[in-house]
Amino acid sequence: MGPAGNSLPFRPALLVVDMQEDFCPPNGPLAVTGGRIIAHVINDLLSLPFTLKVATKDFHPIDHISFVTSHSPPNNKPFESTVKIPNPLDETQHYQIPLWPVHCVQGTKGAEIIPEIQISKLHEIVEKGQDKRVEMFSGFKDVFGNKSSAPTSQDLASLLNSQEITHVFTVGIAGDFCVKCTALDAKTEGFQVYAVEDGIGSVNPGASGWGAARKVMEDAGIGIISMGDPQITRVKTLG
Repeated sequence: MGPAGNSLPFRPALLVVDMQEDFCPPNGPLAVTGGRIIAHVINDLLSLPFTLKVATKDFHPIDHISFVTSHSPPNNKPFESTVKIPNPLDETQHYQIPLWPVHCVQGTKGAEIIPEIQISKLHEIVEKGQDKRVEMFSGFKDVFGNKSSAPTSQDLASLLNSQEITHVFTVGIAGDFCVKCTALDAKTEGFQVYAVEDGIGSVNPGASGWGAARKVMEDAGIGIISMGDPQITRVKTLG
């Protein structure tokens, strides 16, 4: 479990979620409006003395189960069709997932972090979604809560704990999917978690998308903050 609380040393980590070409305009098949615009906020955070700075990447095989190309008509319409997938570790469990256009395929430009992000300031990059059988929004675990060697290049919780991280700050794409899920799982792992709203882009920035995600996170005890928040000032004092 990750340590949390103000009585413990402040060792913050920055998690930059899925700032990839396929999630950004102008050519991304899952482009988030304004996806590139938030890069300057993320770079400002990358310049701060976080104990650990980690980026996550979707890194799918070409035959990933969430791709419309992996399914036959008529159930293969992006953003409309869904499919019920079994838990690879327990086939009595199922999860209904939406189908997406092909995106962030291993070895393609679409899987690369956008050049606007100052990658040299990152300490680690965690690749997720590598198991073709299962969806993985979070950088920590798949939709069934499984943590294994197949879906990610390394265990994110173990990485954070190895650096004795106490607080996690999340930014990136998309606020209503992968950022939300990553933040919630970070909270479940025992960290104090903040979502820096200035550095988050959402598929649906409205009330039913980011608004709903924001409420779920707040209800879970996650702080939704801005760049002017005292917690960001606290990070700056570490330098």
